[in-house]
Amino acid sequence: MVLLSLRSHCLQRFSTCRRLHASPALRSEPGISNPAQYCKELVRKHDYESYLTSQLYPKRFQGGYFALRAFYIELATVREAVSQTTLGQARLMFWRDAMKDIYNDKPPRHPIALAIHEATRYNHLPLYHFNRIIEAREQELHNQTHLTLESMTSHAESTSSTFLYLLLAMLNLSSSTLAHAASHVGVAQSLTTFLRALPFHATKGVMVIPAEITSKHNVNQQEIFSKMESSHGLEDAVFELATVANDHLLTARDMFKESGGRVPPVAVPVFSAAIPVVSILSTLETVNFNVFDPSLQIRDWRLAWQVWRSYYKRTF
Repeated sequence: MVLLSLRSHCLQRFSTCRRLHASPALRSEPGISNPAQYCKELVRKHDYESYLTSQLYPKRFQGGYFALRAFYIELATVREAVSQTTLGQARLMFWRDAMKDIYNDKPPRHPIALAIHEATRYNHLPLYHFNRIIEAREQELHNQTHLTLESMTSHAESTSSTFLYLLLAMLNLSSSTLAHAASHVGVAQSLTTFLRALPFHATKGVMVIPAEITSKHNVNQQEIFSKMESSHGLEDAVFELATVANDHLLTARDMFKESGGRVPPVAVPVFSAAIPVVSILSTLETVNFNVFDPSLQIRDWRLAWQVWRSYYKRTF
C-alpha cells in the first residue's frame, strides 16, 4: 500500500509539473491571437542567422518556415530552461502530445502549435520528423555529453538534419540527392553550433567535444572549466571537430557536382543554412581555433551579403 501511495503521489506531482511547466507561452494571449508573428519574433530574437536566411523562402512558405524554426528553438532550449530533468520531460511530453493533437486537427492553445497546425494544412510535413527531434531532445536531457564522434553525429542527424528534412518536405522536394546533401549540412551545422557554444556549456561544467577527441589531445576539462580559457590541447580538439564539420560540407557540395556545384533553384533556401556554418568555420580558422575568442560571439556583418550572394550563385 505504501508503494502504491508513493507511486500515486509521484504521478500526481509529475502531472502537475507538466501542466505548470509545459510552456510559458501557453499563457501568452498576444501569441495566441497572432501565432505567425509570435514565431517570427521568436526566431528573430533567438536565431538571427536563421532569420536572415528566412528571407530566401517564397512568401507562401515563410509562415511555415518560422513555425518550424520556432518549434526547433523551443525544443533546443528545453535543457537550459529547466532546473530539473523531470520538468524538461514534462515540456517534451507536452510537445509529443501536442503533435498528435495537431495532426488530429485539435492543436493546443500554444502559438507555436497553432502555427505548425496552420503549416500542416498546406504542406505535407511527416509527423515522424517532429517525433524524431523530440526524442533526440529527450535523450539530451539525460546525456549532456558524447563519448564518441559517432554518437554526436547521430544526435546531429536526429536534430539539425531532421529539421532540414522538414524544410525539404515543406517545399515538396523529395529527391534522395537533396536529402543526402541536407543530412551532411545538418551535421556540419550542429557540430559548428556546439563549437561556438562551448564557452557557454563550459560555464555549466559540460564539455561538448566528444571524449574520444578530448582524450586524444590530452584536454584537461577541469582546467578549461575553472580558467575559462583555451589551451593548446583544446585548440587541437576544436580543429579536429571543425575539420569533421568541414568534411560534411564538402560531401554535401559533392552531391551537386554534376550541376557544377549549383543547387536546384527551389532548394536554395534550405541549403542557405550552410552559409552561417561556413562563416563560423572561417572565423574559427582566423582565431586559430580558440573558441573563447570574443569574435565568435559577434554577428558577422558580412553574413547578410554572403547569404544573398549564395542565393544568386546557388552555391554554399
